[in-house]
Parts: sequence; structure tokens; C-alpha cells
Amino acid sequence: MSLPFFVYGTLLPGEANHDLFLRGRTRAAEPGRLNGAVLYAGPGFPYAVEERGGVVHGALVTARPREYEELLTDLDRLEEYAPGDPRNLYERVGREVRRAGGGPPVRAWVYLAAPAVAARLRARGELIDGGDWRLR
Repeated sequence: MSLPFFVYGTLLPGEANHDLFLRGRTRAAEPGRLNGAVLYAGPGFPYAVEERGGVVHGALVTARPREYEELLTDLDRLEEYAPGDPRNLYERVGREVRRAGGGPPVRAWVYLAAPAVAARLRARGELIDGGDWRLR
């Protein structure tokens, strides 16, 4: 299933990994938000953690069709995600994302903190107020 990606940290336009991974490989990027999650600061990068009532701000990115499979593989590698691996830092999941300009929600891939990481962050992580990495 070819879904867009919801990015909220170092993959945002202007951030370190945007040019390395997304420049020239996408056909659209627009502001969006993920409801039902909060953002924690990590060592150099953020983690979104599901939490009722929270919101994470980011961008909804649509890959160019011919780039999709390779981009998916590259982003999984960047996020240290492998399906079913208990050592994952992130889990790639499909979630409903809202466009900042309105309209119906869009199903997108989101890299959320893996369960063990999320538990540590909830216990002693640094919450990013407002859920916007760029305003940290």
C-alpha cells in the first residue's frame, strides 16, 4: 500500500535529514497534524508517542511513485525500523493525519516510538510543548 508519510522532526523541510532523504523524491509536502499523539525530545531527534488529547505538528509528504519503494526502505533504515524486530526504536504505522488547510483526514505512514521507547519517554522523557519540533 503506497501511503504518504507524516514527518515531524529531522525530515521536515529545513531540517537535517530533509535534503538527504526527501529532496527530489517527493511530489508534494503540506503542513499537517497528527491528533492523539505527543512529541518527546530525543538525543537529537524527536519521538511521537500516542496519547489521547495530544497533537503533533509536521508535514504530510507524498513520494514520487517511481521513488516510493526505495524511499520507504531508506526511511525504515533511517528510523531503525524492521518489521517485528524487538530492538526497533520506532514502529511504522498507518494513522489518520489532518491537513492544516482542512478537508478529510489522510491515511499516512507515521514512525511512532516503539513500545519500550514510549514507556521510557512517558516515565522520564522531555515533552515538547505544543507538539512542534521546529519550536522546541
